[in-house]
Amino acid sequence: MRKTIQPTRRRCAATAACLAAAALACLPAAAGARAPNLQQRLDTLVASGVPGAILVTGDGDRTRRFASGLAQVAPERRMRASDRFRIASLTKSYTATVVLQLVDEGKLSLADTVERRLPGVVPNGAGITLKQLLNHTSGLFDYERDDNVLAPYLSGNFGHAWAPRQLVDIAVSHPPLFAPGAQQSYSNTNYVVAQLIVEALTGRPLGDELERRIFRPLRLRKTSYPLTPAIPGRHAHGYMVVGQPPAIDVTGISPTISPGSGAILSTAREVAAFYGALLSGRLLERDELRAMTTTLPVGGGTDIPGQRYGLGLGSFPTSCGTAWGHNGTQPGYMTWAYASRNGARQAVLMTNLEPGSMTAEAVQRFYALIAAAFCSTS
Repeated sequence: MRKTIQPTRRRCAATAACLAAAALACLPAAAGARAPNLQQRLDTLVASGVPGAILVTGDGDRTRRFASGLAQVAPERRMRASDRFRIASLTKSYTATVVLQLVDEGKLSLADTVERRLPGVVPNGAGITLKQLLNHTSGLFDYERDDNVLAPYLSGNFGHAWAPRQLVDIAVSHPPLFAPGAQQSYSNTNYVVAQLIVEALTGRPLGDELERRIFRPLRLRKTSYPLTPAIPGRHAHGYMVVGQPPAIDVTGISPTISPGSGAILSTAREVAAFYGALLSGRLLERDELRAMTTTLPVGGGTDIPGQRYGLGLGSFPTSCGTAWGHNGTQPGYMTWAYASRNGARQAVLMTNLEPGSMTAEAVQRFYALIAAAFCSTS
């Protein structure tokens, strides 16, 4: 059944970039170092107005998995910790990993310009480096802020497919936000351009590179990079409040709206496994991992004291030290992943309701829980 999304909520309910900014702005102080009953806290989060939630923590060889609420509202189906979901902008960590592997292989350099790798695609591409794409200092306009990108979905055509080059063309039809390197501003365009560079260099789709470089070596059998709306197997449906409650099911929005920037499907356990492998050095050599974890303050009005961004990887202050990972928000889903610097500890929290549709209480509980879950493994 087609649902029409009213434009009154589109800015902070229908774009991953806007939702990410809203989420960062709501981050509270870090929680206490211990979390004696994570299941109870997850249940409390759901009780504050979220359909369902999944929490996974890892500490060495020990993994704890929790689920609460509903994966599907009608007909009702309980959430399972093993359910798949859209990980949204956590995808950027995976795309950046592929790019940095190509750097290690000598096929790319972080100093390469966009013009060198994609001639004629981006105005002033000669002034934008690959590094500036990955740390969001390119100045490129975020295509998701253009009404034309959202228009098919606002009218109810959730299956509308965008080609990556179309999204970049829309972005560069807008003036740059600033000169390359002058500031930091989160933009999905950066990672779609990075995707096009990977595909031009390798001659293969990004999904193929993700599969052979990350998914298969780590045995992430429930992780994939789909370009169609369908989610195979058991999965969490995503919900969003549009105008007035109740929330509607927006699971079927095409992942092509955020390909290299947000299209991956996974489970909480496999997300934790990815960040554990990444930060322990299983996916990148020392120099590339050091580049990835060299950070800048987050810009664009979402700056949180102590929060920083590297190359597809963020750092977050907690009461038990710095957590590394990423946040992901898109229509229907909100996910955060934390890991220790050596990758030994992880915490992943997902709700199947995006923050623009949550109560203030639910948002606060979400952030308190992800910090508490991460610190409970220390």
